[in-house]
Amino acid sequence: MKIEPQHVVSLTYDLYTPQQDGTEGFVEKATEEQPLTFLFGVGQMLPKFEENLSALSTGDSYDFRISAADGYGEYDDKAVANLPIEMFNGTDMPEIGSVLPLQDNNGNRFQGTVVSVAEDSVIVDLNHPMAGQELHFKGKILNVRPATSEELAHGHAHGPDGHHHH
Repeated sequence: MKIEPQHVVSLTYDLYTPQQDGTEGFVEKATEEQPLTFLFGVGQMLPKFEENLSALSTGDSYDFRISAADGYGEYDDKAVANLPIEMFNGTDMPEIGSVLPLQDNNGNRFQGTVVSVAEDSVIVDLNHPMAGQELHFKGKILNVRPATSEELAHGHAHGPDGHHHH
Protein backbone atom coordinates (compact mmCIF):
# COMPACT_ATOMS: atom_id res chain seq x y z
CA MET A 1 0.00 0.00 0.00
CA LYS A 2 1.25 3.47 -0.85
CA ILE A 3 1.89 6.05 1.85
CA GLU A 4 -0.78 8.73 1.88
CA PRO A 5 -2.11 11.23 4.42
CA GLN A 6 -4.34 9.69 7.06
CA HIS A 7 -2.51 6.39 6.76
CA VAL A 8 -0.53 4.80 9.56
CA VAL A 9 3.06 4.07 8.59
CA SER A 10 5.39 1.66 10.40
CA LEU A 11 9.03 1.80 9.44
CA THR A 12 12.54 1.03 10.53
CA TYR A 13 15.27 3.63 10.40
CA ASP A 14 18.89 4.19 11.20
CA LEU A 15 19.76 7.83 11.79
CA TYR A 16 23.29 9.11 11.21
CA THR A 17 24.75 12.60 11.55
CA PRO A 18 28.08 13.94 10.28
CA GLN A 19 31.00 13.78 12.68
CA GLN A 20 33.93 16.21 13.01
CA ASP A 21 36.22 13.88 11.05
CA GLY A 22 33.92 13.75 8.04
CA THR A 23 32.49 10.29 8.74
CA GLU A 24 28.92 9.67 9.81
CA GLY A 25 28.05 8.67 13.34
CA PHE A 26 25.14 6.47 14.32
CA VAL A 27 22.56 8.29 16.47
CA GLU A 28 19.49 6.11 16.96
CA LYS A 29 17.33 3.54 15.25
CA ALA A 30 13.94 1.90 15.06
CA THR A 31 13.94 -1.86 14.44
CA GLU A 32 11.44 -4.32 12.99
CA GLU A 33 10.70 -5.43 16.56
CA GLN A 34 10.17 -1.83 17.68
CA PRO A 35 9.35 0.20 14.58
CA LEU A 36 8.50 3.87 14.41
CA THR A 37 4.73 3.98 13.84
CA PHE A 38 3.05 7.28 13.11
CA LEU A 39 0.01 8.85 11.51
CA PHE A 40 1.20 10.31 8.21
CA GLY A 41 0.36 13.88 7.23
CA VAL A 42 -0.70 15.32 10.58
CA GLY A 43 2.54 17.10 11.41
CA GLN A 44 3.93 14.66 13.98
CA MET A 45 7.13 14.19 12.01
CA LEU A 46 9.53 16.63 10.38
CA PRO A 47 7.82 17.86 7.17
CA LYS A 48 10.90 16.99 5.08
CA PHE A 49 10.94 13.47 6.56
CA GLU A 50 7.36 12.90 5.41
CA GLU A 51 8.04 14.53 2.04
CA ASN A 52 10.87 12.05 1.42
CA LEU A 53 8.62 9.11 2.28
CA SER A 54 5.56 10.28 0.37
CA ALA A 55 6.23 8.29 -2.81
CA LEU A 56 6.99 5.01 -1.03
CA SER A 57 4.96 1.88 -0.40
CA THR A 58 5.08 -1.11 1.93
CA GLY A 59 8.35 -3.00 1.49
CA ASP A 60 10.27 -0.08 -0.02
CA SER A 61 13.68 0.83 1.31
CA TYR A 62 14.76 4.44 1.55
CA ASP A 63 17.93 6.42 2.08
CA PHE A 64 17.82 10.21 2.23
CA ARG A 65 19.38 13.22 3.90
CA ILE A 66 17.67 16.23 5.44
CA SER A 67 19.61 19.47 5.75
CA ALA A 68 19.93 21.07 9.19
CA ALA A 69 17.61 23.89 8.11
CA ASP A 70 14.89 21.37 7.17
CA GLY A 71 15.60 19.23 10.23
CA TYR A 72 15.93 20.73 13.69
CA GLY A 73 17.12 24.13 12.49
CA GLU A 74 20.50 25.75 12.25
CA TYR A 75 22.44 26.06 15.48
CA ASP A 76 21.57 29.37 17.16
CA ASP A 77 24.40 30.83 19.24
CA LYS A 78 21.92 33.13 20.95
CA ALA A 79 19.65 30.30 22.15
CA VAL A 80 21.47 30.07 25.45
CA ALA A 81 19.94 30.86 28.81
CA ASN A 82 21.65 32.08 31.94
CA LEU A 83 19.74 30.62 34.88
CA PRO A 84 20.35 32.15 38.32
CA ILE A 85 21.96 29.71 40.73
CA GLU A 86 19.09 30.42 43.18
CA MET A 87 16.81 28.34 40.94
CA PHE A 88 18.72 25.29 42.11
CA ASN A 89 18.78 26.01 45.84
CA GLY A 90 17.90 22.93 47.79
CA THR A 91 18.28 20.68 44.75
CA ASP A 92 21.29 18.91 43.40
CA MET A 93 23.45 21.11 41.23
CA PRO A 94 22.98 20.14 37.59
CA GLU A 95 25.93 18.49 35.92
CA ILE A 96 27.41 19.65 32.65
CA GLY A 97 25.75 17.73 29.83
CA SER A 98 22.59 17.00 31.78
CA VAL A 99 19.24 17.94 30.26
CA LEU A 100 16.89 20.14 32.26
CA PRO A 101 13.13 20.30 31.73
CA LEU A 102 12.29 24.01 31.54
CA GLN A 103 9.19 26.10 31.06
CA ASP A 104 8.86 29.60 29.64
CA ASN A 105 6.53 32.34 30.85
CA ASN A 106 3.82 31.07 28.50
CA GLY A 107 3.91 27.56 29.95
CA ASN A 108 5.65 26.04 26.92
CA ARG A 109 7.86 23.15 27.96
CA PHE A 110 11.25 22.60 26.41
CA GLN A 111 14.61 21.18 27.31
CA GLY A 112 17.99 22.76 27.80
CA THR A 113 21.39 21.11 28.03
CA VAL A 114 23.69 22.38 30.78
CA VAL A 115 26.90 23.70 29.23
CA SER A 116 28.53 25.25 32.29
CA VAL A 117 27.96 25.81 35.98
CA ALA A 118 29.42 28.96 37.53
CA GLU A 119 29.25 30.33 41.07
CA ASP A 120 26.20 32.47 40.38
CA SER A 121 24.58 30.92 37.32
CA VAL A 122 23.99 27.85 35.24
CA ILE A 123 24.36 28.26 31.46
CA VAL A 124 21.90 26.20 29.46
CA ASP A 125 21.90 25.61 25.69
CA LEU A 126 18.33 25.67 24.38
CA ASN A 127 19.14 24.40 20.90
CA HIS A 128 17.73 21.01 19.97
CA PRO A 129 20.52 18.43 20.49
CA MET A 130 20.53 17.86 16.72
CA ALA A 131 20.36 21.50 15.67
CA GLY A 132 22.84 22.38 12.95
CA GLN A 133 23.24 18.77 11.85
CA GLU A 134 22.37 17.12 8.59
CA LEU A 135 20.20 14.06 9.27
CA HIS A 136 20.80 10.90 7.26
CA PHE A 137 17.96 8.38 7.42
CA LYS A 138 18.13 4.84 6.05
CA GLY A 139 15.40 2.29 6.52
CA LYS A 140 12.49 0.30 5.21
CA ILE A 141 8.73 0.77 5.11
CA LEU A 142 7.28 -2.19 7.03
CA ASN A 143 3.58 -1.46 6.81
CA VAL A 144 1.10 1.12 5.53
CA ARG A 145 -2.57 0.95 6.41
CA PRO A 146 -5.50 3.35 6.51
CA ALA A 147 -5.88 4.96 9.92
CA THR A 148 -8.95 3.99 11.95
CA SER A 149 -11.56 6.66 12.64
CA GLU A 150 -10.45 6.60 16.27
CA GLU A 151 -6.83 7.24 15.32
CA LEU A 152 -7.87 10.12 13.09
CA ALA A 153 -9.95 11.55 15.93
CA HIS A 154 -7.00 11.29 18.32
CA GLY A 155 -4.51 12.54 15.74
CA HIS A 156 -2.00 9.74 16.31
CA ALA A 157 -1.41 6.06 15.65
CA HIS A 158 -2.34 3.38 18.18
CA GLY A 159 0.51 0.98 17.47
CA PRO A 160 1.38 -1.02 14.35
CA ASP A 161 -1.95 -2.86 14.24
CA GLY A 162 -4.18 -0.16 15.68
CA HIS A 163 -4.27 -1.44 19.25
CA HIS A 164 -6.40 0.50 21.67
CA HIS A 165 -5.07 2.42 24.65
CA HIS A 166 -4.83 0.40 27.84
